[in-house]
Parts: sequence; structure tokens; C-alpha cells
Amino acid sequence: MANSTPPPPGVYVPAVLFFDENEDLDLSSIKAHVLRLAQGGVTGILVQGSNGEAQHLSHEERKTTIRLARDTLNENGFKDVLVIAGTGGQSTRETKKLCSDAQEAGATHALVLTPAVWAPQMTVDKILKFHRDVADASPIPTMIYNFPTVTAGLNLDSDTIGALGQHPNIVGTKLSCADVGKLHRLASTLPAEKFATFPGSSAVFLQGLISGSAGVIGALPNVAPKAHAELYRLWKEGKLAEAQKLQALLGHADWELQKLGSIAGIKAIVSKHFRYGNTNVRGPLTPRDLEAAGPSATTKLEELIALEKSL
Repeated sequence: MANSTPPPPGVYVPAVLFFDENEDLDLSSIKAHVLRLAQGGVTGILVQGSNGEAQHLSHEERKTTIRLARDTLNENGFKDVLVIAGTGGQSTRETKKLCSDAQEAGATHALVLTPAVWAPQMTVDKILKFHRDVADASPIPTMIYNFPTVTAGLNLDSDTIGALGQHPNIVGTKLSCADVGKLHRLASTLPAEKFATFPGSSAVFLQGLISGSAGVIGALPNVAPKAHAELYRLWKEGKLAEAQKLQALLGHADWELQKLGSIAGIKAIVSKHFRYGNTNVRGPLTPRDLEAAGPSATTKLEELIALEKSL
């Protein structure tokens, strides 16, 4: 715990997983996706974020996909690209086990959702205790994953996350609430060398950087990792006008992706434009048919993909 440090600033992607027609892991497509993301310049890959259908996987499948991501990166010269594992469970006991499994499989950090089956009973005191107990036991640093959409509306405020940020083994947060005000409060309170604050959406990537974020952990880099790395480069070089123009495109494309259903939409877009993978998801999710959605549903995504392929 003494060496607990946050992940370095940059572009992180909660990678989708691919399944075959029987809903079994499509290992070759998963490897192809991890490799394209790394080649696109991402700083790290989040395995089993919400886009990775974490709640649809067994514990063994979770370990397999973390190890597959780590091995694929190592074998292709991307040893410096991090693997972060989503380890949220519905009990403290299970979450501790998932953190231990993640470390054994090659992850450097764990991203932890707040349990929400019993949402009315999850008082602030219980939320604080859960995350601290997990961090005490975790062999790798943990991060707080705040995503009200998948936690029955539980939305941790900046006071709660800030209090958790004092723990020596809690080193960051992913704010999929897309609350830039909350992000700014945290980034201006907790030192960056101890705590990394990331927005969870490309729609506020640049806005987050301006407010002191460490980068982004977002779904859209599944489609366009190079474009996100380009925006980050423009920001670091002080080219704000160019960064704003690219941010506008990311914001529109991210909105289209949300309307396509995010997970299923990502798989449909990736399999169509990058020649690997398929549209299979695990039930109760259903695949997305881009033809049925119509060309107007992906106007900005098509523009972003054209840019991606030019970079």
C-alpha cells in the first residue's frame, strides 16, 4: 500500500468484449481489439468496465480476459500500456476476491462500483465503509467508479469521494456521472500525484482537462483511440482552438453512440469499420442493427471514423 500511485494521465478505454454465436468469449476478436486500441495510442485499457459487460461474466471469465489483455499487450511491445480491472461486486467479500483475482491476472489498478442491489440501505457511512474495507484488502490500488445509471441511481458526491481519496490505497475516480463541477472540486482538492480524477465520457474530455482531470476513461475510444490521443496532444501543446474543434466532433459522436445503445452500438460500429469482431452481446442485451438505425443515426460517427483512419 505504501507504493500506491494513481494511473498516469492519458486516454483510457473501457474495452468491449466480443462473443461468438453461443455467447462464449471470442478470444481472437478480443485480442484484435486490445491491439488496435494500443496501436491507437491509449494509455491504458479498462477490462470489465460497464462496456465490458462485467456483470455478465463469471469469475473465471473475468480472470481470463484480464490476462488475455495483459498478454496481448506484452507480446506486441505495449508493456507500458496499463490494464485496469473493473472489480465491483454486490458484496464486500466478492469485491475483495475480484481485486485479488485482478492482481493475479495482471491488472495494476482496480475500478470499484458501489453495490446497489440494496440501494435504499446504502447510506454514506456504508458506502465509505465498503470502499475502505475493499481498499484495505486489495493488493492493488483501487479507484472509485461513480456511475448512477448502473448503481440504481446512487450518485456519490464530491464530499464522499473526497473523503475516500484520503485512504492510502484509493488513488482515483471515474465519474460517469459526467459532472464537471464535481470533477473540478475533486481535482482542485486532492493532489494529482495521489489521486487521479477522470471523466467517464468523451463528451466532456476537454472540459475535464481544463478543470484539472487526468484525461478520460470513456466508451468512444473503442471506436476512435487515435482521435482521443490527438485531442490530448493538442491540449498538452496549448492548441486550444484545435482541441475545441475536435472536442465538438467527439461530443456529437458520443451522443450518437449513446443513442445506438453504447455496448451493442460499439460492437456494431467496430465490426463494420475495422474488420474484426461481431455484434453479439450477452442477453438480456440485444445486438444493434446499424442498417435499421439508418444513415442519419451515425453521421458524426462516420465523420469521426474517417478522421481516425487518416491519423
